[in-house]
Amino acid sequence: MANTVPARNEEYSTQEYWDQRYAQEAEEATFDWFKKYEDVAHLLRPILPVKTARILMLGCGNSTLSEDMYDDGYTNIVNIDYSPVVIERMRARNYHRPEMQWLVMDIRDLTFEDDSFDVVIDKGTMDAMMTAKGDVWDPPQQVIDDCAKEVDEVLRVLRVGDSTFLYLTFGQPHFRRRYLTRPNTTLEIQQIGDAFHYYLYILRNWTEYGFPPV
Repeated sequence: MANTVPARNEEYSTQEYWDQRYAQEAEEATFDWFKKYEDVAHLLRPILPVKTARILMLGCGNSTLSEDMYDDGYTNIVNIDYSPVVIERMRARNYHRPEMQWLVMDIRDLTFEDDSFDVVIDKGTMDAMMTAKGDVWDPPQQVIDDCAKEVDEVLRVLRVGDSTFLYLTFGQPHFRRRYLTRPNTTLEIQQIGDAFHYYLYILRNWTEYGFPPV
């Protein structure tokens, strides 16, 4: 297998790196940042009790998360990534999961209509946009803008009312909360793991009401 580690961390934020990486990997290769579905299913199932919910997977890559969720009954999943190489491979790989969609798209500029999804999931994609050089306490403006655009687009495509953005990351709350604190939303943070912690951020969109319903 080719060496897929970039020479510089900031390359993780470029489309060119990912296209090259996926082109070099074997077609059957998969890779999951952080946890696999089996590790977090017990957390996700109570948050996503309706298995017919329309789910958007941001920056799907060649993760097995969508496949495993599909096999667990969440068949209404739209997967996007800005690498056409990986989208084509994942579409072919999942031909026997016909209800899933695979689209080339930038998470900062979604082409879906407003109020299109019940759930949006990001497993490490925002993290890739944070690899630019700079102080983690005072990130470059490009990082701030990119992350803000992602969350803006997520909230736009989430259905008004009770809908949810799930973000799984190793990023600690004092580095991530700034991007996820928005009007008419509530943010819950669950810590995962013992020695090394991951975090599940649960951003609920109550835009229709202006406050969570009682």
